[in-house]
Amino acid sequence: MGRVQDKVAIITGAASGVGKEDAIMLAREGAKVVLTDLNEADGVKVAEQINATSPGSALFIKHDIASEAGWKEVIEKTEAAFGGVDILVNNAAILLYGNIENTTLETWQKVQRINSDGYFLGCHFGVLAMKKRGGGSIVNMASISAIGGQGSFVAYAASKGAVTAMTRSIAAHCRMELNNIRCNTIHPDGIMTPMVANLHGTIPKGEKTAVRMMDQKQMMARFAKPTDIANLVLFLASDESKFITGAEMRIDNGYLMWAD
Repeated sequence: MGRVQDKVAIITGAASGVGKEDAIMLAREGAKVVLTDLNEADGVKVAEQINATSPGSALFIKHDIASEAGWKEVIEKTEAAFGGVDILVNNAAILLYGNIENTTLETWQKVQRINSDGYFLGCHFGVLAMKKRGGGSIVNMASISAIGGQGSFVAYAASKGAVTAMTRSIAAHCRMELNNIRCNTIHPDGIMTPMVANLHGTIPKGEKTAVRMMDQKQMMARFAKPTDIANLVLFLASDESKFITGAEMRIDNGYLMWAD
């Protein structure tokens, strides 16, 4: 217990799925947590759940991560409530079906706005805030698709590739500046979250995709649970990983390796 004691963490997309588990686990380990999401009703419930166990340790803020003004507000409210920012978990994202042939420019730009622009803004304001505290840890949620590609989700894969390259650049900058700020990416294959569970209904019938072709046994063997990801987030957020920056942490059950 106490692996992130007295640290202050911002977690985006914290109303459900991985973000929810991140917030609960970081709070359990002693952090003050700021949960952000567009889903206000569920986000408030998660904050209340945390505060019931650790009074005054959680704050929810409704937040569009692609809004510059929104990020400024989140940082200001976090500093006012808890004194600063030590940990940033960029977790919120959208996953929309589309290969290179049928993805529209509108879909492409929508995905990039949230998954790329939103993470850039978070890192930009996060670094500025962490410098005031003498350091910190940024954890960016990427994807195995940023490394191996994903034919049925071209915009999503591209956005996560951008996040991965940006993270390396941030790590290089912070190392050169000696500001004690670390930045790493996590690369899951699939996670059993509401976003993934709803994919079947968004993919047109007849389309050949890995998700549609996967049976229940494959889903259970291949997909991680949110707590599996949260355990890695906790490690990267804590001082236990103080010598790790610019790393691409695969958590994919060996998906990119050949089985034969």
